[in-house]
Amino acid sequence: QMQLVESGGGLVQPGGSLRLSCAASGFTLAYYVIGWFRQAPGKEREGVSCISSSDTSTYYADSVKGRFTISRDNAKNTVYLQMNSLKPEDTAVYYCAAGPLLSTVVAGYPYWGQGTQVTVSS
Repeated sequence: QMQLVESGGGLVQPGGSLRLSCAASGFTLAYYVIGWFRQAPGKEREGVSCISSSDTSTYYADSVKGRFTISRDNAKNTVYLQMNSLKPEDTAVYYCAAGPLLSTVVAGYPYWGQGTQVTVSS
């Protein structure tokens, strides 16, 4: 059974940092593109970042460029999202997803985790 599990969310003050993890079980993460998405209340789910299976290509949404870094450790079957200089507008449920193509289109990812809440507030 293919499963993705996110962790690392929480409450952080503006300007703070969090590192999200996306751990896979039941399949080999190294064969898939991994995307991070987020969904704030009342808003559509949006792509934040993604990383190719070969770890040679990454993409960041303009809103997080320079602040977030995606990385993968295929030996640990895990992908990370390091989030620095967090802003209140980064508050959302963050999801990781696995798919075949480097993309931030939600429909391009057939496998999803359950999400982890990130709240940026003073």
